[in-house]
Amino acid sequence: MRITLKDGSVKEYAQPMSVLDVAKDLSEGLARVACAGEVDGEAVDLRTVLEEDCSLNILTAKDEKGLAALRHSASHVMAQAIKRLYPSAKLAIGPSIADGFYYDMDFENPITAEDLEKIEAEMKKIVKEALPIERFTLPREEAIAFMKEKEEPYKVELIEDLPEGEEISFYKQGEFTDLCAGPHLMSTKDIGKAYKLMSIAGAYWRGDEHNKMLTRIYATAFAKKEELEAYITMMEEAKKRDHRKLGKELGLFMMHEAGPGFPFFLPKGMVLKNTLLDYWREIHKKAGYVEISTPVILNRSLWETSGHWDHYKDNMYTTVIDEQDYAVKPMNCPGGVLVYASEPRSYRDLPLRLGELGLVHRHEKSGQLHGLMRVRCFTQDDAHIFMTPEQIKEEIKGVAQLIDSVYSLFGFQYHVELSTRPEDSMGSDEDWEMATDGLRSALDEMGLDYVVNEGDGAFYGPKIDFHLVDAIGRTWQCGTIQLDFQLPQRFELEYIGADGEKHRPIMIHRVAFGSIERFIGILIEHFAGAFPTWLAPVQVKVLPISDKYLEQIISILSRAGYVRSIRGNQGGYYLSKPASEYTVGMILRVTEGSLAPVDCLSGGENPCTRQMDCVTLRLWRELDEAISSVVDRYTLEDLVQWRRNMKDNYMI
Repeated sequence: MRITLKDGSVKEYAQPMSVLDVAKDLSEGLARVACAGEVDGEAVDLRTVLEEDCSLNILTAKDEKGLAALRHSASHVMAQAIKRLYPSAKLAIGPSIADGFYYDMDFENPITAEDLEKIEAEMKKIVKEALPIERFTLPREEAIAFMKEKEEPYKVELIEDLPEGEEISFYKQGEFTDLCAGPHLMSTKDIGKAYKLMSIAGAYWRGDEHNKMLTRIYATAFAKKEELEAYITMMEEAKKRDHRKLGKELGLFMMHEAGPGFPFFLPKGMVLKNTLLDYWREIHKKAGYVEISTPVILNRSLWETSGHWDHYKDNMYTTVIDEQDYAVKPMNCPGGVLVYASEPRSYRDLPLRLGELGLVHRHEKSGQLHGLMRVRCFTQDDAHIFMTPEQIKEEIKGVAQLIDSVYSLFGFQYHVELSTRPEDSMGSDEDWEMATDGLRSALDEMGLDYVVNEGDGAFYGPKIDFHLVDAIGRTWQCGTIQLDFQLPQRFELEYIGADGEKHRPIMIHRVAFGSIERFIGILIEHFAGAFPTWLAPVQVKVLPISDKYLEQIISILSRAGYVRSIRGNQGGYYLSKPASEYTVGMILRVTEGSLAPVDCLSGGENPCTRQMDCVTLRLWRELDEAISSVVDRYTLEDLVQWRRNMKDNYMI
């Protein structure tokens, strides 16, 4: 048996070997930190026995799939702890997710956040017990009977939905058994100590609002305590930056029960939004785009032609007009296609870059709505580029450079993913291969690092996704480039080539911001509400000074001889000397007193008896000199000039 490892090396074994045994053969240290294996691209248990030639990657918690196995095992430990404390609770699902895991439970009596500490304490006991995690399978009918006996109705429903002949696997640890496909760690002790229960939320069974509301317990787990602590710190910072809280405090947007998932932008929010849109228009005009606008409602036949009616109908809002079916557009692309097809096109017209700030509507389930991050209507900064096959690489490069310029402006780092053909797709294998190769070769020529995200492309074509990283390390998928051979075919788009013959154009779908609303939410949290000046809805505030305080300041300056009063119609308080002769330091010392950082330096002579032994005195002296060097360098005339210069750049 030949085992090809991640680095390309080959190990040969005369007998079957478990993934764990191979890991031990490679390194005892590797075996100790191993979480799972990846055999021919599929994540498997360490206990999986290899019997024939294959490729093998030993996964640790540093790998996405390895960390997922650790977190999935932790979710089972949490469920086991809950069943010990609340025996009547019914199990639903408990997957690993991007930043941790959760388990949906049906409790006889509701639990609260105060109960999490008790559950976590029981989890520690289970981890300490070092229970072996064992996998077994049952035929479908036996599996159903098994879960009925355990009085787990949600598990029964899940099994009943599986096709006949499907291998149904279970994982057992001590007295606890759960329906699960895996993979899992070898023992509960392997989970370690770096886990924490985070919060409680409600979740409809199977995400359907018509089903029962279950209790969802969110948690997370890491390989090391310091990773957990860093994550908790990040989450605490995220709470402070929550765009829903800051959006309300800053007067940017609101939500209302009259339209769940439909945001209301307030005056300041509109300033922010329009500034972003002005910037979008500016950079797209420079990049050779022309702007269009297409209708919000279009008839059913259009969406059938585009493929959305068959592949996306559940997410679309529909209506009937003159006894015909119509849909509110969830995407702008079919409208852009109609604009292209509205007149004859020549190869000389290509590439044709059509930009659109289109309002789209998509039906999101109520439980998935989240401020501006997940809404039911949003403005998509779309553009559709129609081109010849020879222009594909250069157009992709141009879009990638434009997206890079946008993210760089806001200080975002980002990484790139190439998403390939999903199961629910349309088009020939040849077209998909050609489109995917076009995107891959463009990325390679640009020298951009990327990872391949298998099966996550759009139903009509592969795509490049840009995942930006915000100020506290979270990632957001925003920009995308999607190559499409299907819509031009389905709508029979054409152009006249240099040879005088008809040809089919290639189409690119792309966004930079993605959803304007979502991008605003990201910006709010990224900057914690303190936007760059050019973007800020309020750039300067004039703070009123009370008459009483003003009288005190004038009185002090008058006694010092800095100002003089003049009676009469043109009277008032005037500087005794030109503004250029008064430094800021002079004014501050008169009105505020000494500017020294410590009392011992506030007078002419240091009265401190311990000054010869004071190791910090030098620090305070240098700081005092630094303060003086600034405030004594600038005059009132400088301040006046600064104020005049600000008028061109600041709004009052």
